[in-house]
Amino acid sequence: MLKTPTPFQHELEMVTLEQLVPKDHLLRLIDRHIDFDFIRERTQALYCADNGRPAFDPVLLFKMLFIGYLFGIRSERQIVREIEVNVAYRWFLGLRLTDKIPDASTLSQNRRRRFAGTDIEQTIFDTIVEQAIGHGLIGGRVFYSDSTHLKASANKNGYDIHQVAQKPVHYLEELNTAIDADRSAHGKKPLSHQDDDEEPPTKEVKISPVDPDAGYMVRDGKPTGFFYLDHRTVDGVHSLITDTHVTPANVHDSGPYLDRIDRMRTRFGFEIGAVGLDAGYFTPHICKGLVERNIYGVIGYRRPNHKEGFFYKREYEYDAKADVYRCPNGQLLAYSTTNRLGYREYKSDAKQCSDCPSRAQCTASKNHVKVVTRHVWQHFKEQLNANRLSVSGKEIYKHRKETVERSFADAKQLHGHRYARFRGLAKVKAQALLAAACQNMKKMASLLEKALRLSLSSYSTQAKHLWRSWKALGLCLKNMWRSSLIFKMPFRDAIIAQ
Repeated sequence: MLKTPTPFQHELEMVTLEQLVPKDHLLRLIDRHIDFDFIRERTQALYCADNGRPAFDPVLLFKMLFIGYLFGIRSERQIVREIEVNVAYRWFLGLRLTDKIPDASTLSQNRRRRFAGTDIEQTIFDTIVEQAIGHGLIGGRVFYSDSTHLKASANKNGYDIHQVAQKPVHYLEELNTAIDADRSAHGKKPLSHQDDDEEPPTKEVKISPVDPDAGYMVRDGKPTGFFYLDHRTVDGVHSLITDTHVTPANVHDSGPYLDRIDRMRTRFGFEIGAVGLDAGYFTPHICKGLVERNIYGVIGYRRPNHKEGFFYKREYEYDAKADVYRCPNGQLLAYSTTNRLGYREYKSDAKQCSDCPSRAQCTASKNHVKVVTRHVWQHFKEQLNANRLSVSGKEIYKHRKETVERSFADAKQLHGHRYARFRGLAKVKAQALLAAACQNMKKMASLLEKALRLSLSSYSTQAKHLWRSWKALGLCLKNMWRSSLIFKMPFRDAIIAQ
């Protein structure tokens, strides 16, 4: 029978928030396993102890931001609107149904004024990582790194062209030392390095007038425009994020990598044994840095550019003892010089090449001279390439897509990590840190809850076995007591008969 529904919205019901929130809700798990009291301790110096209006608890404010990152709510105003109607959100924040919720402007003004210029976001991320280490959820031996792009809040067609000074690579001094040593070993004079009084060369770059910190990205297979890059490192056990670093999109992936590795080792005491990286990190400096740090590096392979109809570079064999290259026709290419970029140049004999039947497949130069280059740190690249081809290297590398790539996929799909929510490098860095911290919270809570349930299940099983044992023992004693009575009955009857 169809009945007309009767509204009950105005009836009084005796319920508590505790009853209304599901037992397995994500926020319940996070509240049970993650400690947030450190936020209040770390921000205490930013508040006046005995003057001014009563402030909102900083733990409450950051928990509101955590809700946004956990559930992919990009707008702070929308976060407030969701908290107004979501009982689980109120429970997580410690608010009653009638308590006033902080306004969206309270969040933004605290972010812009009170917390601006502090490292509170980095502190939150690092402390969450430390809690994961304390629970034994981070192995600290194998790590995977990569970067992903976040679209900046800037029109890709609206930009100004600026002439900026080209910054030398950060390892230039180290490279110059290696070049001078290599030239000296070959009997060459050291190169004269650029004078400090000379102006550095300039280049044209596109700069957005609304977000000058964003970098204009032009990469194969990637969208073109203004972006930021989130360089992320995850642990190989549960893919928990151990480091995140934001740069403009026109910064190469390999640039900040070794510094971030050193920070993880210093900050958390990781004894890094191996790393898995994609082909973008396969540079001489990265390979040298990993070998010198005694880290087993496994880096992907990218097929080099090749001109159709010519020999591949791998067909020119290098003789390390004689320090020469041998071409496919057997001619030797002798060492010529070491250039400013750190590459040795090996050149062929023009007289022999002019009559060579394979010259058209070897070189198109007018002087008939073939030049093969080799970096002064090439032996480090060859060592890591051997790691990639080994059994252990293949085992390490195959998990890269399951770890760091999966971490980025979750961040983009579930946590609003496709777009930069703010303008400016410092604000986008804070966004990346809080997003990574929330991803870690989510995974930690799930893992710890699963471990807790397994532990309780194990205790319950043990208790059942113990109860069954006691029950069996009691039944055995009862049977023994009955047997003793039966055994004594003839003697009792004999006594009565007498």
